[in-house]
Amino acid sequence: MSNQHKHPTISFRISDAERKQIEARILASGMMKKDYFVRSCIHNRICVVGKKETIYPLVQTVNALYLQLLEMQKAFTTPNCTPDTLPTSEAIKDLHIEYTNMLTAIIDLLDGAKYLWEGDCHEQ
Repeated sequence: MSNQHKHPTISFRISDAERKQIEARILASGMMKKDYFVRSCIHNRICVVGKKETIYPLVQTVNALYLQLLEMQKAFTTPNCTPDTLPTSEAIKDLHIEYTNMLTAIIDLLDGAKYLWEGDCHEQ
């Protein structure tokens, strides 16, 4: 069994009242608990709170992705570019997944923050 690969576990603490509410929603959904949590985490709207502490980790992640893109651009455009110096297709596939996930999260986050620029005070 030790050679078996398991997926990471996500856990958090909740109050008794929150647990009862969540369990009622799971029961009403007809889904398995695991499926309910996964779908809730992925498909629910993101609530944006405009604090530096909330936004800064996102900025750091976007910056890291930007730096990776710059490195890839250099690898593809250097004069001594050979198949040995280019990223492998597996590395490109991993980056594609990472970028897709991050871009989806950013789009969802911005969708949750639309009220900041779509309010009546900005309309002309």
